[in-house]
Amino acid sequence: MDPELEAFIALFPVSTLDDPIAERETFAKLATSVPRPDTSAMTVEDRTVPGEPDVAIRVYRPHEAQGAVVWLHGGGWVMGNLDTEHPWAARLAEASGAVVISVNYRLAPENPFPAALDDAYTVLEWTAENAADLGVTPDRIAIGGHSAGGGLAAATALRARDEHGPRIRFQLLNQPGLDDRQETWSARTFTDTPWVNRARVTAMWHYYLAGRPAPSYYAAPARATDLSGLPPAYVATAELCPNRDEDIDYAVRLLQAGVSVELHQWPGTFHGSQAILSAEVSRRQITELGDALRRALQIA
Repeated sequence: MDPELEAFIALFPVSTLDDPIAERETFAKLATSVPRPDTSAMTVEDRTVPGEPDVAIRVYRPHEAQGAVVWLHGGGWVMGNLDTEHPWAARLAEASGAVVISVNYRLAPENPFPAALDDAYTVLEWTAENAADLGVTPDRIAIGGHSAGGGLAAATALRARDEHGPRIRFQLLNQPGLDDRQETWSARTFTDTPWVNRARVTAMWHYYLAGRPAPSYYAAPARATDLSGLPPAYVATAELCPNRDEDIDYAVRLLQAGVSVELHQWPGTFHGSQAILSAEVSRRQITELGDALRRALQIA
């Protein structure tokens, strides 16, 4: 493990996800402990997207923005909101020069699948319809997310393809949760990795799917057998992460389906460790996410 990351492991709270409500409070405390981002070069605005139900979003608009990404936070489909994601959405906007539309999707177990996906898709449609108001063109819209949000981003891309929905220029998938079956080597082996391990992933999927196997590949994108016609993708994985092998496999299958993919495996890292901003490897990860989005959206 990267020595700078290893030094922080003892500081992580014990977490089992037995109590989702309590875990949300712990997650929020961790998020507020991160240094606040510099938003002086952008406008930040809370808005509401009409839907059934309405969806709260936070729009980060750099002054010279030329593209947009619908961004879906992590938290195992159980935790996270606009405030916990603020440090990362703002940094992504700064690093990429893109408008970042952070989505406050509904959480499980109160709102299991497909609630979060429906919210993400509602915001994607709104973004395409309101591109001019956001200062971007409809052909420069990406979808992305971290962890559970990365899985939602992949599912949103599949749904947009199937339903001939808004054109998505690019998928930015950071350590995405893609496969409820947990049959890969990393999913079976990483039982005591920091922050996220097999038991924690099992609990996340249990809440999100209401205790049932995924009913479709919109719930677990790794179950999709046809990945053709999807947007180009950047897939990032952490070495010591249960999701690692399902993410690598998804990237390879995208390639085999004719989809252009950039795959970055970060050695010495664990799931979510990019939040430890004092570590050089974490800062590199955030920079690379921004650079990948900038390249894909052709932002000057």
